[in-house]
Amino acid sequence: MLIVFTRAIIIYVFLLIVMRLMGKKQLGELQPFEFAITLIVADLACIPMGDTSMPITYGLVPIFTLFVIHLLVTKLTKHSIKLRKLINGKPIIVINGDGIDYEMMKSLDMTVNDLMEALRSNGFFSPDEVEFAIVETNGDLSVLPKTENIPLTRGDIESLKSGETSDDNTDSTIPYMLIAEGKRMGENIEKCGIDENVITDILNKYSLKQKDVLLLTVRNNETIFLQPKSQKAISTSVSEVTA
Repeated sequence: MLIVFTRAIIIYVFLLIVMRLMGKKQLGELQPFEFAITLIVADLACIPMGDTSMPITYGLVPIFTLFVIHLLVTKLTKHSIKLRKLINGKPIIVINGDGIDYEMMKSLDMTVNDLMEALRSNGFFSPDEVEFAIVETNGDLSVLPKTENIPLTRGDIESLKSGETSDDNTDSTIPYMLIAEGKRMGENIEKCGIDENVITDILNKYSLKQKDVLLLTVRNNETIFLQPKSQKAISTSVSEVTA
């Protein structure tokens, strides 16, 4: 038991040193090759830690070898853009001036639900609040909001204190997804109280079939965001459609 305890401490200290030498990214946002190395290192460390019949060097040497490989790959990718793209991939724009780029989402094997979750994590609840959204090589979503949706700074708040605030902003609730990737979201339609005929009217107005819709949302039963799979995004309202 004392031998296992001692081996565990040695491997833990060695791993701690190696991970620190690999840099802070090993503890935070990982590139694909860094993630692969981290998984392998974890597995290599477990085997000699519990198997006392195996020399401890059988665990330490492979871990050190992976550390050297990590250093080499890091150095090479710093000096070669082509190699960097080959190993890490490249950032992909999934929301642009035309709305959601369905083809780019397909290339990432990304669903509308994945995109909406990532937007919410960035503090945005609808694609029409965003000018650009980019999936980075580590899988994170970087968002550039539209000018009117940029969060207020402390200076903005202080300047507003001296003036009158408006109560006219009724567009602050969470939007409901009515159609996602060509499928109607029955539960959401029921919750927000939108008539099914309104959805049909929206599709008919823009000559779209349900299967051609990537995303359709409604906010406050009025503000509509419609993203066809192969067309520009459309921002409209229920009253405009039903007029």
